[in-house]
Amino acid sequence: MNPDITRLNPYPFAKLRTLFEGLEPNSKLRHITLGIGEPTHAPHAEAVTALADSLDTIGRYPSIIGELSLRQAISDWACTRFRLNELRPTDQILPVSGTREGLFSIAQAVCSSRQSSHVFAPNPFYQIYEGAALMAGAELVLLPCLASTAHQPDYMAVSDAQWSQCTMLYICNPGNPSGGLLAAETLAYLINKAIRFDFVIVADECYSEIYRDESTPPIGLLQACAQIGHHSYQQCLIFHSLSKRSNLPGLRSGFVAGDAGILSNYLKYRTYHGSAMPLHHQRASTVAWADEQHAIANRAEYRDKFQAVLSVLQSHYTLEHPEGGFYIWLPTPIDDEEFALRLYRDYSLTVLPGTYLGRSVNGTNPGKGYVRLALVAAHQDCIEAAHRIIALTQSITTRNG
Repeated sequence: MNPDITRLNPYPFAKLRTLFEGLEPNSKLRHITLGIGEPTHAPHAEAVTALADSLDTIGRYPSIIGELSLRQAISDWACTRFRLNELRPTDQILPVSGTREGLFSIAQAVCSSRQSSHVFAPNPFYQIYEGAALMAGAELVLLPCLASTAHQPDYMAVSDAQWSQCTMLYICNPGNPSGGLLAAETLAYLINKAIRFDFVIVADECYSEIYRDESTPPIGLLQACAQIGHHSYQQCLIFHSLSKRSNLPGLRSGFVAGDAGILSNYLKYRTYHGSAMPLHHQRASTVAWADEQHAIANRAEYRDKFQAVLSVLQSHYTLEHPEGGFYIWLPTPIDDEEFALRLYRDYSLTVLPGTYLGRSVNGTNPGKGYVRLALVAAHQDCIEAAHRIIALTQSITTRNG
């Protein structure tokens, strides 16, 4: 077996199962989970219809590059959404089987253990970044996301000597778990560093279509490229998905777009990787990318939940509606693992300890002391979950007081 497999850490939800092992949730309360970020809103109806109507294609092999109609729909959407003059469907877009698959496999194509690759990533992070780096034989360099820097990496603190070692940089915008956004100026700074030091920016933008202010959508990496006149998108890739935008996580549909030179080689890699999107999934995806109204309605539904949940939590916590995504990054009054355990055992509520989303570097895990709440459950369930969190918080406060 590849010895790098032994370097992989247990996934956060495997750790959560271990934490809860031998425990039963309070049987007097209906169990609610805010643990995994799996959308439960209704999937885009027209896409589901297109999926069913295209099942006759199941007897055909799909191409790795995908149907031109899908890539054109993605181009049309991305150019409108990110104000791009051009995003060529011929060589600047590839379909991927969800961002998870793409974000993992791109590291195998870009990095090499023979060249002493270094992959930079935020900490806390989506654990695929770590696994991708380790399985590519690269060294993972984690950049802490602290409260003092609005839970974003302090990219300005990275020295040029460090940038010169970077092979690939993962960014998550909006951030998981905090929901913070990277400013246009920060993205421009990173683009210039990538060009100067010849590393690839891999932008995980899967939460970009869930945001607080309908009039101010989050800026994307390619949009930042366009704003500074970097229209070739050299060194820059974005990854998007229909899982969150269109509530289609089971479709496993997304795309990567940007630098045509990188994508040409990535396409060659993917030909061997065997990751072609099924044709009926492509037809459904084409329909979903072509419609924006369902995404607008989806955002409104999340905003309503945030408003309701925060109105409960703000009685004991200083919190604001995050700029993007559907998570609340909640500071805990006690150890985050203990807080999550007691919520599960005593209040029949599952949340994810922040410790599981981060790594300890120099004795500090930036995720410690937080839990992540995924507001993916039904509206009333999210409100009920917030009341249970307050009940536990009050019991801790009373006991400690």
